Amino acid sequence: MRLSLSEPIDRWLAPAPDARKVAWIGEHVFAHRGLHGGGVPENSASAFAGAMARGFGIECDIQRSGDGQAMVFHDWNLDRLTAGTGPVAGHSAEELGRIALTGSGGDTIPTLRRLLDQVAGGVPLLIEVKSRRNSPVAAICMAVQRELAGYRGLHAVMSFDPRVPRWFAVHAPETVRGLVVTEENGKALPGRIGRHLALWQARPDFLAYDIRDLPSRFAARQRQRGLPVASWTVRSAELRERAERHADAPIAEGAGIA
Repeated sequence: MRLSLSEPIDRWLAPAPDARKVAWIGEHVFAHRGLHGGGVPENSASAFAGAMARGFGIECDIQRSGDGQAMVFHDWNLDRLTAGTGPVAGHSAEELGRIALTGSGGDTIPTLRRLLDQVAGGVPLLIEVKSRRNSPVAAICMAVQRELAGYRGLHAVMSFDPRVPRWFAVHAPETVRGLVVTEENGKALPGRIGRHLALWQARPDFLAYDIRDLPSRFAARQRQRGLPVASWTVRSAELRERAERHADAPIAEGAGIA
């Protein structure tokens, strides 16, 4: 496949969204896993409250509990972020909701429903759905969509796994959907081909791009034809300046969000 032929195929297989559907993405700074640090755990109610207090959008992560609920948590296992051990999927939502986050003053693992109730449309949300490439995605996508049904605030789902945005394109096309991209270990021709294949499968409304890869010819071409580009994880003033030049919105933390 000649990549010079990819641009018309991009437009055909992954058409750009209506600009009105996605304009809000470029109007906000997004706090990566909430405004955390200094004793405030990531993906916690306290981190989300801090982001809201400063008017930042919120980026968060979703794992699925053992009983099929959408939980706001980044890792597959509990060990790094709590005093618990083992896989998140080995516990029910009720059990996870009683597990304290490390370093918190009482924050526990929230459900997506709890986050939506807390935010209540006050700031926009970027919801990253975690998946394993060798496992089906329908169950986690349905768990997320059940909670989002009827939610009026600005929100989008996104994932590294192109099957996730594709599921939403088919089953919930009104939901803004994004493809998360990194070019790490994929700068050569196979990686470039893979990015186009993922784009065509995902049919995203926007990209969430690794800041380390910007500027990127692939990202610039998709942005030029109408897909907004958010960029993660912006952790310094230098990276914030890079995001301002080559992306539409930073997903930031620490010095990158000051």
